[in-house]
Amino acid sequence: MATNFLTARWEKLVMANFEIDPQLLQKYLPFGTELDLWEGKCMISLIGFMFLDTKLKGVKVPFHSNFEEVNLRFYVKKLDHGIWKRGVVFIKEIVPKPAITLIANSLYQEHYHTMPMKHAWEISDQNLLIEYAFYNKKKWHSFSIIAEQNQQEIALGSEEEFITEHYWGYTQLSTTKTSEYEVVHPTWKIYPTINYSIHVDFEAVYGRNFKILNDSTPCSVFLAEGSEIAVKGKSKRK
Repeated sequence: MATNFLTARWEKLVMANFEIDPQLLQKYLPFGTELDLWEGKCMISLIGFMFLDTKLKGVKVPFHSNFEEVNLRFYVKKLDHGIWKRGVVFIKEIVPKPAITLIANSLYQEHYHTMPMKHAWEISDQNLLIEYAFYNKKKWHSFSIIAEQNQQEIALGSEEEFITEHYWGYTQLSTTKTSEYEVVHPTWKIYPTINYSIHVDFEAVYGRNFKILNDSTPCSVFLAEGSEIAVKGKSKRK
């Protein structure tokens, strides 16, 4: 059984979810995986959240316990001894701490990038305003949500369940090798969305393949409360 490499709390996850042409994702698809579709739709998500109380193998790293992350990810599945594992592939993961980027890219061959970041949480008895922002190519990119202050269970079979219930991470190492790791957390609760705003130049940040998202309307935007999480040690698959 894999041991915990990293533990933390992920809190206030803003998730903006778009339908995208599956052909645009083929070159990012790790060996041995295939796209996992939601009711026949290929989905990609822009996600922002806070890493809190982060520990590497049970030890806090000074000045690296609490920080923002914004990532762009899509959804895959992998057949393993007759069982489908549902996972995600990251196009890019943005954090404000160079050491996090170094560790994640070196040990997990992920796609972390270091950029200046900030966040804003405004929490009242009625509403929540949650915003995440990062600085790239001489401008701030941001997205935010206003949600009701009452948590709800995620409905079985819903789009929210599809987006949040992928517990494996897959990274393309070569044309014949894939890195696999497990992320463990309980089912999250969500807050009903009132409004949202997205000011991100997807082409500038993520490349030409994702320019189309600049003019796309999300299928959904929602806020998940989050929880404690554990990232297990990686393995390489042929």
